[in-house]
Amino acid sequence: MPHSDPEHPSIKRLKLDGAAKPSRTASRGSAIFAPFRTVGLVSPTGVPFASIPLGKTTFQITTSVGRSLQTYDLKRGLNLVFVTRPQTPADITATFAWKEKVFAAWGDARHGEPQGLWAFQRGKKVAELEMPADLDEPVRQILVFGSWIVACALTRVEVWKSQTLEHYTTIFSTAAKKGDNELTGGVCNMPTYLNKVFVGRADGWVEIWNVSTGKLIYTILPPTPGCGAVTCMEPTPALSLLAIAYSAGPLVIQNVLTDKPALRLHAGTEEVPVTSISFRSDGQGAGQDGRKDGVMATATNLGGDVTFWDLNKGGRIMGILRSAHNPPSRTDPTVRGGISRAEFLAGQPVILTSGLDNSLKSWIFDETPYSPVPRTLHMRSGHAAPVSRLQFLPSDFDGAECGNKWLLSAGKDRSLWGWSLRRDGQSTELSQGNIRKKASKMGILAGGSLGGRGPSTTLEDLKAPEITCIASSLNRDGGMGAMPGKQPVWDKGNDKARPSNAELSGTTGWESVVTAHKDDACARTWFWGRKKAGRWAFKTGDGEHVSTVAISQCGTFALVGSVGGSVDMYNLQSGRHRQRFPSKLTPAQLRQVKMQQLKALDKVNQLQSHGRISFTPGTGRHTAAVTGIVIDPLNRTVTSCSLDGKIKFWDLATGSLVDQIDWAPMTKITGCRYHPGNDLIAFSCDDSSIRVVDVETRQTIRELWGCRGDINDFCFSNDGRWIVAAAQDAIVRVWDLPTSHLIDAFKLERPCTALAFSLTGEYLAGASEGELGVHIWTNRTLFKHVPTRQISEKEIGTISAPTTSGEGGEGILEAAFEEDAPDDDGDDAVSAPVVDQLSKDMMTLSMVPKSKWQTLLHIDLIKQRNKPKEPPKAPEKAPFFLPSVGTNPLGRDLLDAPDAKAAAKETGASRITKLDQTRAEQLFTSKLLSGAPTGDYTSFIEHLKSLSPSTADLELRSLSMGEGDDEEANELLHFIRALTSRLLARRDYELTQAWMTVFLRLHFDLIMENESLLKDLATWREHQKKEKERLDGLVGYCGGVVGFLRSPRT
Repeated sequence: MPHSDPEHPSIKRLKLDGAAKPSRTASRGSAIFAPFRTVGLVSPTGVPFASIPLGKTTFQITTSVGRSLQTYDLKRGLNLVFVTRPQTPADITATFAWKEKVFAAWGDARHGEPQGLWAFQRGKKVAELEMPADLDEPVRQILVFGSWIVACALTRVEVWKSQTLEHYTTIFSTAAKKGDNELTGGVCNMPTYLNKVFVGRADGWVEIWNVSTGKLIYTILPPTPGCGAVTCMEPTPALSLLAIAYSAGPLVIQNVLTDKPALRLHAGTEEVPVTSISFRSDGQGAGQDGRKDGVMATATNLGGDVTFWDLNKGGRIMGILRSAHNPPSRTDPTVRGGISRAEFLAGQPVILTSGLDNSLKSWIFDETPYSPVPRTLHMRSGHAAPVSRLQFLPSDFDGAECGNKWLLSAGKDRSLWGWSLRRDGQSTELSQGNIRKKASKMGILAGGSLGGRGPSTTLEDLKAPEITCIASSLNRDGGMGAMPGKQPVWDKGNDKARPSNAELSGTTGWESVVTAHKDDACARTWFWGRKKAGRWAFKTGDGEHVSTVAISQCGTFALVGSVGGSVDMYNLQSGRHRQRFPSKLTPAQLRQVKMQQLKALDKVNQLQSHGRISFTPGTGRHTAAVTGIVIDPLNRTVTSCSLDGKIKFWDLATGSLVDQIDWAPMTKITGCRYHPGNDLIAFSCDDSSIRVVDVETRQTIRELWGCRGDINDFCFSNDGRWIVAAAQDAIVRVWDLPTSHLIDAFKLERPCTALAFSLTGEYLAGASEGELGVHIWTNRTLFKHVPTRQISEKEIGTISAPTTSGEGGEGILEAAFEEDAPDDDGDDAVSAPVVDQLSKDMMTLSMVPKSKWQTLLHIDLIKQRNKPKEPPKAPEKAPFFLPSVGTNPLGRDLLDAPDAKAAAKETGASRITKLDQTRAEQLFTSKLLSGAPTGDYTSFIEHLKSLSPSTADLELRSLSMGEGDDEEANELLHFIRALTSRLLARRDYELTQAWMTVFLRLHFDLIMENESLLKDLATWREHQKKEKERLDGLVGYCGGVVGFLRSPRT
């Protein structure tokens, strides 16, 4: 057994295993990906929004998205204007907008979190209020009025002064028995009631406190003992009237001065109590014609309806806005719903609503014709349930989408969203048709909202089921003009009954997105350009549920796989069925197959087959659910994988099985991803491994291990070099395919359920379990060198996901200018040798950025583009009281300046000529001429490489031929020889081409008149031709060898 000799020093060996020693390992974050931001969050929490008028033209609405606030401008169509920074240390529990500031309370001491109250202005933190040391309850409501800031906790009220922000006092509410003093109804104040706050309690009492003296003034008792706890309070536009809602259902408008109820309504039920009240203040909306005052809106966080009341003549329901927001799901607790707040804007016929379904909406009342129920004005929303699938939209045939602008996401709320990573306001949900109109026809919106059990109404069942797979191709997408006019939505009829207009669709384009749905036998199509549902719903061939879908890169064919093992192909233009895998045999084909089977019994035929496996037409169907389908770019081969452990290769034209790979019973295949650039398919298996197969040779070339638990999702990088996988152990791993090494990994707080890599390589998108937003990471390797050595599992560290505000993340510029961290790999590292050229026989490119020499090639166009369009304008005449220019000594110089310019013009001296006279003193010329005696122009070339494009252009223009026939002073001649020597050395190939192009363009006329220049230029051309032929031969030889090795026949 080998052993080490202590008498001799040990020899340093190359690193064979990149795992670091256990004694030196330390957890780290991701070396490749940096957190950027989170998209898709509007109002995902139960914290009500805060609104404030901005002058007389618009309103600003602020919502909470966890630890940040987002402010929207109503006049701009709820456009996002501010996102607060820094993030709060804990989740925000209450907000309030007052003047220019927005107050936010955060933290819950019951969960061991710190607590605080911050003030933000224009998205920046401007103040922090000191919290009492004994506060151990979360703040659930904030109120600012007069000179006071009031925060309502569970059982106490904290008071600060609004001028100095210092803590003033604490108000404790006492109770006869435990729990009665809980402040379930929050706090409010009323106009003309100086220093008074109204506090709603769990026992139904409403206490009136003077915050200045800290004394209890009066207590308003509930109308009956069984009213329950106070759920919300809201002052009416009429003085001394306060609306109080109770948990048992009644809503009472109380006269505070007389302590008598002015009006009592049955606005809710014990199961669905009213949690939000608002009053219209523009003096319109009530009565038969809408000309009277007295409109009240009520809503609940357990339903999605908003009820509008006419308070005249005892009060009545004047209208119900059905399903303003999604109600909580009855079947899936992860699908959120309910209305957190409804509020009329001051003096406007507009009401704002925010829901737990991650949406913020504004509604407007029409005056002519009068309508008691408003219509949608603006809307900002996102997924109401966790995201389950992600895919970056591919570029179309002309690259218009650029591969990283749009991100498709599907959630458990049965919606499909397109997120714009460039402009947040362009993000939109793909329409599934007029759901509200369909619900009205079916009578869903006609039911009563009172007296029912559970949520009042729901539109959930009218949407398509949850999306489980997405496939897209924009090569046939027609944009906004695709299939104009009214088209059927998801037609499930047979091929003969489907209407199709080939001429129209061929001109305008057709659907470009196909989706599979949970527990549904039809795959559905979508128009991406029109952001709406498509015409077709493709059924599976065996009638089983759809398991996966795929679309050809040309955008013409869609393939549908089922849980029963069938694979069917449809034409997206006509919606007709085109092929089945395996294909269905006709009687004649069946007889032919039987004849072939009889011939196969002959041993001679078996020997002639040379061991090749042949498959009988019509056979080879999968025996379990199809988990992945891939079509090659040439539309020749279809690859499918299944839970039966088999990978099958089909001929697209005939539907016959060509080849298969059988991994059963070793493992089951749960998914596949294809990269057309390197023609590789990666398969995820139930044994937590990822296997990579070469489509050409149909051989397994890599097996990637390391995931613990099921693989939730995985993807190729844009260049096909990496595979990024997310497993149930909450770790995202990155493997390098050429070396099969694990080069990066990071652990998130929650498991990542979906991944997508942008086609330009800039972004990695991910969705976490139970979260509504989509996390975006930037790729550091695009902007800086990132060492990608092999790492061990012990080096994986836990990092936080990207935030909505982008705090702690890195954008494109930040990642580009970030300083490189020292990469200390210790004794195990092997540093690569630094050499300019590996071999003299290899043509070597330079390390000069591509943009530098490309700018030099187009410097004339750039100068022409940057040339001022107008001459500089003369200054205005001086006022009459200022002295004339001629009396000022400085002015005389200005007057003499034109004469000096005219004299210089007469002499004919130009800037270039003057530059020629001093060329002997310039570094450029000296380095060029110093290399002439020895023929070594290395110093000159390095100097030229360091010049900027504009300086290099000026120096090339300044080259001269000297005087007479002296070759030693001929700079043009030495420049040609310098480039020829570089070409012979086979270095800086692209730079020599660029420099020679610019040189010939500038001095073509001089070269044609000089024989010596033409002779040296012909020498350069001869060497250039030989080098070109040599490179063409080497590239052709390498291509032939690779093709030979990849050919399945060899």
